[in-house]
Amino acid sequence: MFIILRYLSKQLFISMFAVAGVLLLIFMSGRFIKYLADAAAGRLAADVLFAIMGYRLPGFLELILPLGLFIGILLAYGRMYLESEMTVLYACGMSKLQLLKLTMIPAVLVMLLVGAMSLYISPWGMQKVEQIFRDQTKVTEFEMLVPGRFQSLRSGERVTYTEQLSDDKSEMYNVFIAEKDLSDDTIAVLVAKRGTQLVDENTGSRFIVLHEGARYDGEPGQPEFFKIEYDSYGVKIAEPAGGGVRRKAEAIPTAELLDSADLKERALLQWRLSIPLLVPIVALLAIPLSRVNPRQGRFFHLLPAMLIYITYLGLLIVCRKNLENGKLPEWLGMWWVHGVFLIAALVLLFGRDWWTKRKVQDATA
Repeated sequence: MFIILRYLSKQLFISMFAVAGVLLLIFMSGRFIKYLADAAAGRLAADVLFAIMGYRLPGFLELILPLGLFIGILLAYGRMYLESEMTVLYACGMSKLQLLKLTMIPAVLVMLLVGAMSLYISPWGMQKVEQIFRDQTKVTEFEMLVPGRFQSLRSGERVTYTEQLSDDKSEMYNVFIAEKDLSDDTIAVLVAKRGTQLVDENTGSRFIVLHEGARYDGEPGQPEFFKIEYDSYGVKIAEPAGGGVRRKAEAIPTAELLDSADLKERALLQWRLSIPLLVPIVALLAIPLSRVNPRQGRFFHLLPAMLIYITYLGLLIVCRKNLENGKLPEWLGMWWVHGVFLIAALVLLFGRDWWTKRKVQDATA
């Protein structure tokens, strides 16, 4: 039996990790593109992007692994049905109940991993991400500059470009700054050979001091522009927002949720408990759904199975929203959804055998 367990687990995990890897690449790519756009706009420093993605990884995995396990069972067992390996196993004396027990061993391991992520690792990762965002709000425009790129800073009112930055980012060279005055719709363009950062000792305000350049003032579309040449010219750097990042619910530790009376936080607690509970139930569902008729093809059963999974997860999301709004009692919560799909899985597993046995008993009675 150990040899069969090792073989089934190997087939299941190969399919699960392949599916989870593809899904993880898709979801993380979309999120990375969003953060990359923020970095290009000057809202994030480029050197924190990979740290953010690393801390967000558990949050992606806690949702991807249950789906990966579900599809992994469908693909692995479906192939075994097509190649008559399941027929051979049943012919050698393995019962459906034994197959269920062997499948639940890797499913429980995945459930424990998902539970650790959902309850502890993902909230910790979100706390780290929020700390990075808070640190970024304290960074000035000067520190956010990237050489060779036009960056829209200070809520889009200023566009800054520097051809080169010194290694310690204390000086920039060949500087271009365009700033719009919203009061009279004019634009000021400043160019300079060099720029440095200056901190006022009295007020603590920071300035970009431009050296050897010129300022052009005028209204777009009009021929009149005013030019002022200067040796030194100071441009105030927008003060960092500091502490403007609002705490997300996903970053709240699970221990804090246990003592909370807030409806949204109570709903979040049920959601975190529901994600690992999802794993063994979808594994039970996948076992009967993986049965394939050789004439139908290997992937024929995937569509109805995915519809069942989407319905399951969708109902959990709807219940969470209703719990947050107080439309659903907490004692009922998301548990009824798990109960319905657990019963459905048991009916799919043993319903046909029970019905056949019942008919035989009625015929012999």
